[in-house]
Formats: sequence, structure tokens, C-alpha cells
Amino acid sequence: MHSWYLAAEESGGGGLDLLVPPLPELIGGIIAFAIVFFFIWKFATPAINALLEQRQSAIAGQLAEAEKAKAEAESLLADYRAQLAEAREQANQIIEEARNQAESMKNDIVSRAEQQAAEIVAQAREEAQAERTRALAEARRDVANLSIDLAERVVGQALDREAQLGLVERYITELESK
Repeated sequence: MHSWYLAAEESGGGGLDLLVPPLPELIGGIIAFAIVFFFIWKFATPAINALLEQRQSAIAGQLAEAEKAKAEAESLLADYRAQLAEAREQANQIIEEARNQAESMKNDIVSRAEQQAAEIVAQAREEAQAERTRALAEARRDVANLSIDLAERVVGQALDREAQLGLVERYITELESK
């Protein structure tokens, strides 16, 4: 077996001597630990605390900036939504104005078309009346000339054309009035 195992059996102590150091080593270890602890507590702890405080303030600053950015983003979103609503309102207003203008233009065009149609109908009636009057006058002239030519042939001599035309005109006027 191993020599240290044999030495432990010979000392008769079991295994507890291996775990617990001798008292002078224990006191020296405690004093060394206290000195190291004191220096760490005196010098390292403030530096670590300062670093932690810096880190904490940096995180708090970042959180404040994040909150500020969030508030700004919400403000921008609200502004955007307000502008969008205003743009929609303006678009609806423009569409409504366009509809009103289109309706007005339609009414104006229909009114002008009706007026032009009425003028065309009136002009056509006037032209028809004028044509009727002209045709009637021409028919009178033709009837009078035919009547006089017929009377000359029947009588066998030339008749006074002016007197005979007046006579035919009176006769036709009497026929029209009946």
C-alpha cells in the first residue's frame, strides 16, 4: 500500500488528522484570510461598488432614454395618426367638392343642352313656319297664275293680270278664313 496510508494507521488517529490542520497553521490561515479580507474590503469593495454604481446609473440612464424614446415614439405615432386623420378628412372634403363640382357641371351642361334644344326647336318651328308661309305664297302664286291662264284660254283673250291676281288673292283669303 501507500506510505501515507501506512503512516496514518501507525499514528493511530483515523482520518480526522488529515482533515483538520494543526492549530498554528489554522491560526496563520485565519490571520492571512483576515488580512486579505481587510484589503479586499478596504480597496476592492469600493472599486467594485463604484463599478456597480456606474453600471446601475448607466442602466438607469439607458432606461430613462428608452422611456424618453418610447414617449417620443408614442408622440410621433399620435402625430402621424392625427396627420393621417387630417389627410383622410381633406381627401373626403376634396372628393365631396369634386362631386359637387361634377354635379354642378352636369346640371349646367344639362341646362345648356336643354336651352340649346329649345332654341333649336324654336328655330326649326320658325323655319318650318317660314317655309310653310313661303310654300303657301308660292302655291297661291301658282294657283293664281294657273287660274288666269285657264281663264284666258276659256275667254280667248288677254286679261288684266294685276286685277285678276287681286281677285284670286281675295278668293283664296276667303277660303282660308272659312
